[in-house]
Amino acid sequence: MASSSGNSSGSTQIQNSGSEGNERKRKRMQSNRESARRSRMRKQKHLDDMVSQVAQLRNDNAQILNNINHTTQHYLNMERENSVLRAQLMELTHRLHSLDDMLASINSVYGIFDSPAPAPEILTAPETFMTNPWMYLNQPIMASADAMFQC
Repeated sequence: MASSSGNSSGSTQIQNSGSEGNERKRKRMQSNRESARRSRMRKQKHLDDMVSQVAQLRNDNAQILNNINHTTQHYLNMERENSVLRAQLMELTHRLHSLDDMLASINSVYGIFDSPAPAPEILTAPETFMTNPWMYLNQPIMASADAMFQC
């Protein structure tokens, strides 16, 4: 019986080692499945992150284009306003030269402006346009762009 017990213990060891091999194989397969699942999850997360980033970049791009359009419109408005102001400057300059020419003609005929008018600081009583209209001939024309464009 000793031989049968030796055989049975040897076959038990083979079964145990086969069983252990199957267990290792089963664990390895389970580990591989779990690793593949984690890899798929990482890949899906990466894809989701990239889709989110694309949406954000498209949103940023639309906002930048909107800012560019707004700035371009503002620039064009300023260019139009500058053109109007340049035309007004030319008109006022032309008027000034015409008035200077008229004054020179009047002065040459009547000699009204031979002596310079006293400076406003020297005048003792405050003068108005009605009392001395010539005092305001050399005063600058004050205007603002806001007043020009009010309707």
